[in-house]
Amino acid sequence: METTYSLSQLGWKGYFQHQLSLDDLTHFTPARVAVAERSELVLLTENGQQTLLLTPSMPAMTVGDWLLLDSDNHFVRLLERSSWLARKAAGRDSYRQLTAANIDTAFIVSSLNQDFNLNRIERYLALVHEAGIEPVVVLTKLDLCDSAAEYINQVQALDSMLMVVTVNATDPNSVSQLNPWIGSGNTVAFIGSSGVGKSTLINSALGDAIQQTSAIRTDDAKGRHTTTSRTLHLLSSGGVLLDTPGMRELQLVDCEQGVNETFNDIIDLAAQCKFSDCQHQNEPGCAVRAAVDSGQLDERRLHNYQKLIKEQAFNTATLSERRAQDKSFGKMVKATMKLKKTKR
Repeated sequence: METTYSLSQLGWKGYFQHQLSLDDLTHFTPARVAVAERSELVLLTENGQQTLLLTPSMPAMTVGDWLLLDSDNHFVRLLERSSWLARKAAGRDSYRQLTAANIDTAFIVSSLNQDFNLNRIERYLALVHEAGIEPVVVLTKLDLCDSAAEYINQVQALDSMLMVVTVNATDPNSVSQLNPWIGSGNTVAFIGSSGVGKSTLINSALGDAIQQTSAIRTDDAKGRHTTTSRTLHLLSSGGVLLDTPGMRELQLVDCEQGVNETFNDIIDLAAQCKFSDCQHQNEPGCAVRAAVDSGQLDERRLHNYQKLIKEQAFNTATLSERRAQDKSFGKMVKATMKLKKTKR
């Protein structure tokens, strides 16, 4: 007998319900993307699991998306997202890559060893803030660390209101500290670079070794990349857990607001600079440089802010240029086709 699901089990909320008309409710079935592959999607509905083959006419979709199916399980339309995570595609490609959608809380996972990196945590925070998702920093490998308080203090120095949890990912009791965020109907995502214990953490949260894990490399404490597809899991708590592959290269794009929110202390200081266009280098009356010189602001944090704001601006400009080129090429193709028809 095929497993069926209630919409609340799948993370359905009033935000999506309000997008449906009475006619939609009568004739169409809401479905949530559980697995996103290049050529097809695995969907979960009240009627069970469905597979949807992707076609060029469909919009870009990712795990966590909600869409409507007709009575023949054909695609009707994609529902507007409450939130989404996106990045610049890895490598030289200039396009925005969706990684997950409709998330309530993002667990930013880092490890309590030499792979701990504040710059990387700030990068993920910028991504999450831009999406309007609640961030929680989860520090793993607590069982292998003798000075967890030192790491906690470093993360909370980024933002005193930021929630930070330390866990031993192999201990379900330790992982249960995440339960306040994994409630009925809530969708959570675990994001973080490879080897930080994300898959092990997910296994403990699920209570079953769904995610394949790999041994850690002892020479540099960095793990091998194990998760290769984006997947959605239903939790016994009633929550929905969304897993994404470890991101080795996370390039920010269209993320200025998220960067500014992550570095709001620098933004507040910059408002006090003598010049509105101050670059916080050697300008007179720079409140940001004064804060660095007095020890109020960490030089590392300023450098990372400047790096991320420039990176997202460059990638956004590159993306806009690519869109303009694609639009121009499309017009040229249409004009050529029209000319051919005229000559016949």
